[in-house]
Amino acid sequence: MTDITIIGAGICGSLIAHRLSKTDLRVLVLEKESDVAEGATGANSAMVHSGHDPKPGTLKCRYNLRGNELYPDLCKELQTAYVPIGAFVAAGSPEEETVLDKLIAQCEERRVPYEVLSGEQARELEPNLADRISKVLSLPSTGIVTPFEVTIAAMEEAMLNGVELKLNYEVKKIERRDDHFLINDEIETKLIVNCAGAHCDDITEMLRESPYHVETRKGEYFVLDHLNGSFVKHVIYPVPSAKGKGVLAVPTVHGNVMLGPNSDFAANRDDDATGDGLDFVRSEISSTMKNIPFNRMIHTFAGLRPHIDLNDFYIREDEQIPDFIHVAGIESPGLTGAPAIAEDVCDNIILPKFEYHRKEDYIRRKAFINMEKMSEEQINELIRKDPSFGRIVCRCEKISEGQIRDVIRRKCGARTIKGVKMRCRPGMGRCQGGFCEPEVLKILAEELHEDVRDIELDRKGSAVLISNAKEEL
Repeated sequence: MTDITIIGAGICGSLIAHRLSKTDLRVLVLEKESDVAEGATGANSAMVHSGHDPKPGTLKCRYNLRGNELYPDLCKELQTAYVPIGAFVAAGSPEEETVLDKLIAQCEERRVPYEVLSGEQARELEPNLADRISKVLSLPSTGIVTPFEVTIAAMEEAMLNGVELKLNYEVKKIERRDDHFLINDEIETKLIVNCAGAHCDDITEMLRESPYHVETRKGEYFVLDHLNGSFVKHVIYPVPSAKGKGVLAVPTVHGNVMLGPNSDFAANRDDDATGDGLDFVRSEISSTMKNIPFNRMIHTFAGLRPHIDLNDFYIREDEQIPDFIHVAGIESPGLTGAPAIAEDVCDNIILPKFEYHRKEDYIRRKAFINMEKMSEEQINELIRKDPSFGRIVCRCEKISEGQIRDVIRRKCGARTIKGVKMRCRPGMGRCQGGFCEPEVLKILAEELHEDVRDIELDRKGSAVLISNAKEEL
């Protein structure tokens, strides 16, 4: 019997598994998709918010502030990128300046570092800030990460330390027995953590009427080619509205820029196709930015954010069902709050229920091989040891065959073309995989000992799967 089963391998589920992997408890993670980070985690603004915005007294506020504190050390521990890039909240009318003044007061109350700049001062730092901008709230503690990189790294390290992950595993039935749960008539577990994102209420409904209802907000984004600070150096927010933080300009860890999102309720919880929302993004970004290089656009995407009717995160043990833990409604600032959510759920809800020991022989993962950051001498030494690192597969992102094979062979390794892309970036560049994708597929087939002709689509109809790829890693 498993001690703890986590349903959902987004960033919250993976960070909870990672934290629990430091103990000798038996932990299982179930994910219905073909990889981790396939839901809201894999398609968002990739920001570690400062904590200036959430409403006072909410879990969003509490976890945002704590998560912002935890991220630098977490990323150092996982050997993933964290960049304290800073952010500007830009106002350009008396009404917007009034909202900005309220945010400034919240920064004071929450001890969030800030500075107030005039429009002229801000444009000295950000020349492409719109001419209408008259006042800016500068937030230096804002950071950027790659959300799927953090999630994959957390799950990889968890698995190195005994956590079991089952992919392509959909939970369809849960029964409560005397002292445990039975999932799909086959998995016995003492405790369940419901991290199922847009389907948290569906999971809860298998046991009782859910205390919340999930709807999804769709956010659509443009991705611009590598600009490396030539267009924008900070995250640029408009002043927030009832729909959220607004349309942003967000530099990424890898030098691209994202523009978005809109925020509209989606009729289908799993519909992440782009549409008319991109027209809204294009229109709204001009309120904060000028000289926008849309001619450098290389990709568009959409993400779904699970919104619950309680207008806050819902994180607690169920009031009617002991040992059933809700981690629901994780929309913005959910990425920022995820390390704090994992800390609280593990330390204050889960672990007090068990007798356990901390591991003394905990295994640390090794960072993904990033040849772009290596010296010429280091690269030559790598190629001497393994010539596959000298064969470039993705010319846009300069990714070698050796890097691709490395991310397939690891714990929580890639099993799909998209999985390879998320881990080491072939297909992320200008051609969007037009040249390298067939070669990636061949390498994937070789590594998984499959016939390259036997492929199929995953449940989302996008990522290419090898027919017999392992469901249990």
